[in-house]
Amino acid sequence: MKRNPINHRIHAIVASAITAATVATLAAGPAHATSGYDRTALRRDLAAIRDAGTLGVQARVVSPAGDLAAAAGTAVRGRTVPIPLDGHFRMGSNTKTFVATVILQLEAEGRLSLGDSVERWLPGLVRGNGNDGRAITVRHLLQHTSGLHDSVGDIEMKMRTEQGYRAYRFLRMSPRELVALSVDRRPLFSPGARWSYSNINYLLAGMIVEKATGNGWRDEVTRRIITPLRLRETTLPGDAARLPKPHPQSYTEDARTGRPFRATVLSLGWAGPAGEAVTTTGDLGRFWRALLGGRLLTPRQLKKMTTTVPVGAPGREFGLGLAKQRLSCGITAWSHPGGTPGFITDNAVTADGRTSVIVSRTTYPGTPAQGQATARLIDNALCANT
Repeated sequence: MKRNPINHRIHAIVASAITAATVATLAAGPAHATSGYDRTALRRDLAAIRDAGTLGVQARVVSPAGDLAAAAGTAVRGRTVPIPLDGHFRMGSNTKTFVATVILQLEAEGRLSLGDSVERWLPGLVRGNGNDGRAITVRHLLQHTSGLHDSVGDIEMKMRTEQGYRAYRFLRMSPRELVALSVDRRPLFSPGARWSYSNINYLLAGMIVEKATGNGWRDEVTRRIITPLRLRETTLPGDAARLPKPHPQSYTEDARTGRPFRATVLSLGWAGPAGEAVTTTGDLGRFWRALLGGRLLTPRQLKKMTTTVPVGAPGREFGLGLAKQRLSCGITAWSHPGGTPGFITDNAVTADGRTSVIVSRTTYPGTPAQGQATARLIDNALCANT
């Protein structure tokens, strides 16, 4: 199996990166700064991400002391166009954290259990070639310990070239069809034996939400999270391919030629609960602060969500829909990176939910240097506000 680039980003937690050549203006947001991390510091860290080769990047740091937003680079390759603060972007795998939250809410209501098998909810769907839904639990899905092959990741890899992007950007496939592609391959390991990131886990989780509630997973995420938190700029667009305005253009570096191509118009309804959602830095930060701040889950469910397993990289652990990391100052932070053709999203929130950092970059998939510069911004911002 080819290594899934999202898998690599989880191993690095916030060290995912992008590639680009054009640099332009540096725009600043609200004048008031967060304690210990001011506009000057944010501008400096964004400039480092830009100078590492990132085409465009926006970030927002929110702490009890205030809200600080800024952007660097350009919104259009080859031109000098400021990145819109709170410009919309595809948040990719952050969608999984929303879905995991809904699953845990349903467990708290007694409507399902993390120990339920996939077979109980989706009889006969995961069978064959050594795959057995009777042995895979809901917990395995949320924690990426199911061992299922990632057919969604296979398609993502094909979209790394301009030819592949054009072939798949308006793809229409049902979750059942994608699960069937995964089941056609042998599992990577027995359920619970190891950890390996697989988008297919969350397609199955979304199907279980629908079985348990009688409603679509989008309806449940909207009713339980988006509406109560007033995430007015967060959408679940299904097959719709255009981003709401304002938004920067986004780009993917062709894996064959190295040249970036525009990847702004894209339908991700087929990826659904694994990576469909669109948001802004303001909305996404509000979600993460609410989640770790205890506004979405009971203490018992939040404890389950933040109970982790190692992911094969030193100091990296994964819970139920989120990743744990240790910052340079010794504090624990939680996050879930996300990547789609055209966008990389990195983020982190303190364990008390008081301070969040959201960083969105407009090209994909990137270089280690760009990811390291992003990780430094996140570390600097969170450590300065503890």
